[in-house]
Order: sequence, then structure tokens, then C-alpha cells
Amino acid sequence: MLDARIIKVLQGIVGKQYVSTEKADLICYSYDATQRQFLPDVVVHPGNTEEVSLIMKMANAERVPVFPRGAGSGFTGGSLPTEGGIVLAMTRLDRILQIDEDNLVATVEPGVVTEQFQKAVEKVGLFYPPDPASLKFSTLGGNVAECAGGPRCVKYGVTKDFILGLEVVTPTGDIIRTGGATMKGVVGYDLTKLMCGSEGTLAIITKIIIKLLPLPEAKKTMLVLFDSIDGAAQAVSDIIRGKIIPTTLEFMDGATIDCVRQATDLELPEQAQAVLIIEVDGDADVISKQAARIAEIVQPLGVVETRIAETAEESEALWQVRRSVSASLRKVNPDKFNEDICVPRSKVPEMIRKVEAISQKHQVSIVNFGHAGDGNIHVNVMIDSKIPGQQKRADAAIEDIFKGALELGGTMSGEHGVGVMKAPYVRMELSGGAIAYMKTIKRALDPNNILNTGKIFLEDQAAGLS
Repeated sequence: MLDARIIKVLQGIVGKQYVSTEKADLICYSYDATQRQFLPDVVVHPGNTEEVSLIMKMANAERVPVFPRGAGSGFTGGSLPTEGGIVLAMTRLDRILQIDEDNLVATVEPGVVTEQFQKAVEKVGLFYPPDPASLKFSTLGGNVAECAGGPRCVKYGVTKDFILGLEVVTPTGDIIRTGGATMKGVVGYDLTKLMCGSEGTLAIITKIIIKLLPLPEAKKTMLVLFDSIDGAAQAVSDIIRGKIIPTTLEFMDGATIDCVRQATDLELPEQAQAVLIIEVDGDADVISKQAARIAEIVQPLGVVETRIAETAEESEALWQVRRSVSASLRKVNPDKFNEDICVPRSKVPEMIRKVEAISQKHQVSIVNFGHAGDGNIHVNVMIDSKIPGQQKRADAAIEDIFKGALELGGTMSGEHGVGVMKAPYVRMELSGGAIAYMKTIKRALDPNNILNTGKIFLEDQAAGLS
């Protein structure tokens, strides 16, 4: 419980109406997509950079933990207030400050919702490619903090590839600017890239400078059904070897297809054991030729059926197969653990077979889908946590999944980050030396360890890094 004096200071900085200690408000900011819950002592809604700076100076002096938060849509607990303290809700900072059509650059505040920003730049013929599944409600600040990905990253890259510069507030309250609005800049260390993916542990983002692209003239969507996951994975490699880089290459395995069949009226052939949703964009003439060439490339690989959309409505209908997945998973079991391993794309079939063996070993249902173009597999362990022993089996399966990905030269997280959910497994992937180096950076920027305490490094304590 925070001292009343600290609450009064916070009210003086942002105004009483933007500070809450009401139980109902605290509950609203106590959880994220993981459904784990930690109650903060107070929720504060700053309105500008200077207010964030004053809050951090006070919190650092008083040793009060601060947990920055966007929309709370993360899958690893990155915004959870694990030590109580202050939740710093950044949603009031929600302005698109500039869209520079001459230099293809935009400047925004962190509370801007991703899809709203995409629509705003598309109105003037520009394009912001990163498209996490949560884009309808996730914020750009959260996307930067987690280095969000999405289906289009196979062609365009992830969030960090579009961030030119940042304004951030450090844990000690300093306001610093990294990078800038130019396409080049090599003066000093690249602090912009350091902040991207740092999960709110090093600084609080208050402004973002974003690189934009010209909006592609057209796009074409294909849905290809295969009789095996091996055929689908080989298709991914062959398409790219054929000098075509699709905008998206999404896949679903047989278990996912079964879920979609049971939960929807979408018609998918019984012999289909894998699906690729392939989208190309660019000049209209070029993408028509690319779609035809892709159909030729994949045909010998066990194709059951190919569907090519000719209109926007048909494209939406094909994407409906993919969008129906999340809702259909609850037909398997009520509780979902969504892990996002990433392996070299040629290793996807081998990883799927490993997951199938893990499913049988631990007697848990596992459903796989994701971004085949970059080997990012969303492995969904489905259990009913009310049944005794199910949670223990799920935990064992998740650890084996991470081990399997690492054995194939992959990673245990492609885009969701570490947060608290994957913190117990970090030492499986990172060496002791690498972890020590990261802690040195954290300690230098946050000497009192008050910012997003307890994330990434499990053994961290509020008093300081071990």
C-alpha cells in the first residue's frame, strides 16, 4: 500500500481525475492476455512527456516500482504489476503528431492504436506494414516495447525495422531522444534498437518516429490446401527459392484445420492436413503473374485444392479461415497457453513432428499455426486447468517445446517476448555471460530497479539486480 503522501504527489502531477486507487480500477489494470493477476497500488494516466518524467523522478527517489502499460494485450505478462506500485497507463498519449508525405516518416505518441495508425497513413497513400494479430486494440508503444511481428513480416520485417527514433523517459526521470527522422544515422550507440523489444524495462516510450512505405497498388490472396505439413513447408521454401517473397505465408496444421471444421461452416476437404494462406502485393500486373507462378510451384507438393481470390470480398473470405482459428480452439479445451517459438523455416515440419510427439508424451492437446514464411509457430497447448494434473502436464510440455525449438537452432519466442511467463526458461537460450551483460545495461539505466520490476530475469528482486 502506497503512502498517502505519494498519491497526493501523483495527483499534483497529472490531476486528481487521472489517478485512481479504486478497487474496480485497480482490477482493470491487474491482468493482461495471460489472465495472471497482480493488483497495483495506484493507476496513473499521464498526459505528456513532462508528467512521465516527474512521475519517474518521484518513483525513483521513493523506490516505488512503476509498470508502463499500453492496451495490456501481451501474451507473456510484460505489463503485469508484479510488485504492486504504480501502473503507468499510457493511453492518453494517443496523438498522431505528423505524417510527413515528403520524407515518408510519421511521428506518433505511444497510445495510438496500431490499426488506426495504419488507416491514417493509408488515406494518404502510405503504408505501415507491421500487423500483429492484436492490431485492432494494441498500441504502437506496446508494439515497440515487444518488437511485435505479424503475418507481413516475412516480406517487410518486424516493428524494429520501421522505428527510426524515439523519445523516452529513463527510470531516473531523464528525457532522452534516440535516432531521428533520417534514414541514416550512426552517431553513437544505437539506443533506438536497444529500446525496441526491451519490454518496458529500460525506459518509457513517449514519442515514436516511424518509417513508412508507399502503399502497394494491389494485393492477391491464395489459400492452398495440402495433404501433409511436409508439402506445405516445402512449398514455403520453393516459393522463396523461386525469387518470390510473398507479403504473408501463414500456415495451419491438421489439428487446427479440425478445430476450424468443428467450430465453423467453412468447407475444407477432409484430406487436407495443412493450409497455407499466401498473399502477394505490388503492381497489379506483377502480382497476377506471381500468383500464377506460385500455383505452379506448389502443385507437385501434394496440393489438394487451390483457391485464388479475385475480389476484396473473396480475399476476406479466404482470410476468414485463419481468423476463425482462435475462437475455434476453445472447442478443444477451455484453457490456452499460446507459445510462439521460431525455427529456421526449413525446420518447420521437423518441429511440428516434435510437437506431436510432445503432445502424446504428456497427454495434452496441442494445436499449431503461425507464420511459415519466417518459421514462427504459434504452439497452443490446450488444457482444462480444473482437471487435476493438467497444469503440470502443460508446464512439462511447454518446457519440452522450448527445448525442441532450441535443438533445431530456433528460439523460444519469435514475437511475444519474455515477460514473466517465459522468464523461468531464459537460461535455456541465453548464456550466463549474455544475461550478465544485459543486467549490466539494466543496472546502469535503472539503478534502483523500479521500472517493470521482475520481468525477463526471474531472479531479480525489487532491491536490485542479482
